[in-house]
Amino acid sequence: MSKKKPAPQETEAACEEILEEQETAANEMPADEKEPEKPQEDPKDLEIQKLREQLKALQDQQLRTLAEYDNFRKRTEKEKLAIYTDATAAAAAEILPIADNIERALEAKDADEQTLRKGIEMIETQLQNTFKKLGVEEMAGVGEEFNPDLHNAVSHIEDENLEENVVSAVYQKGYLLGDKVVRHAMVQVAN
Repeated sequence: MSKKKPAPQETEAACEEILEEQETAANEMPADEKEPEKPQEDPKDLEIQKLREQLKALQDQQLRTLAEYDNFRKRTEKEKLAIYTDATAAAAAEILPIADNIERALEAKDADEQTLRKGIEMIETQLQNTFKKLGVEEMAGVGEEFNPDLHNAVSHIEDENLEENVVSAVYQKGYLLGDKVVRHAMVQVAN
């Protein structure tokens, strides 16, 4: 037994007929029995909408915070660079008078040896005072215990008069700025 399938045109016609009957029935219904055109919103939909708005507000706030952080980072970098430049300029300003005095000493053509020596000693004193203003301190030298963090041992000697690991000679002075080593002292160490 096989059932005969309806032709596509017959199916379309049947569907159109059913739709017309439904529309007619809906139009004949009293106004108060018709379905309302706007369905009431589900409380869950309201909650979802509220959460979406909160999410959007939080995302906006996060973007603003990231932008503020980026601006802060850039401003801090500029300030650090300015501090470095200002510190370098201040140090150079302290050293410039010394350079001027060295230049004057070199220009003195008729000066005798004693006068030149006195001028160089004055320049050395001026340099030490400038270092003091800048907070640069000379490291202690001979007789001090050798410290590899402060000293660079360039030679060793055997000396019974000195204790072991003691600085016996300073070839080049070392300097500190607070706890930071500006230059290690080149020393000779007794074994």
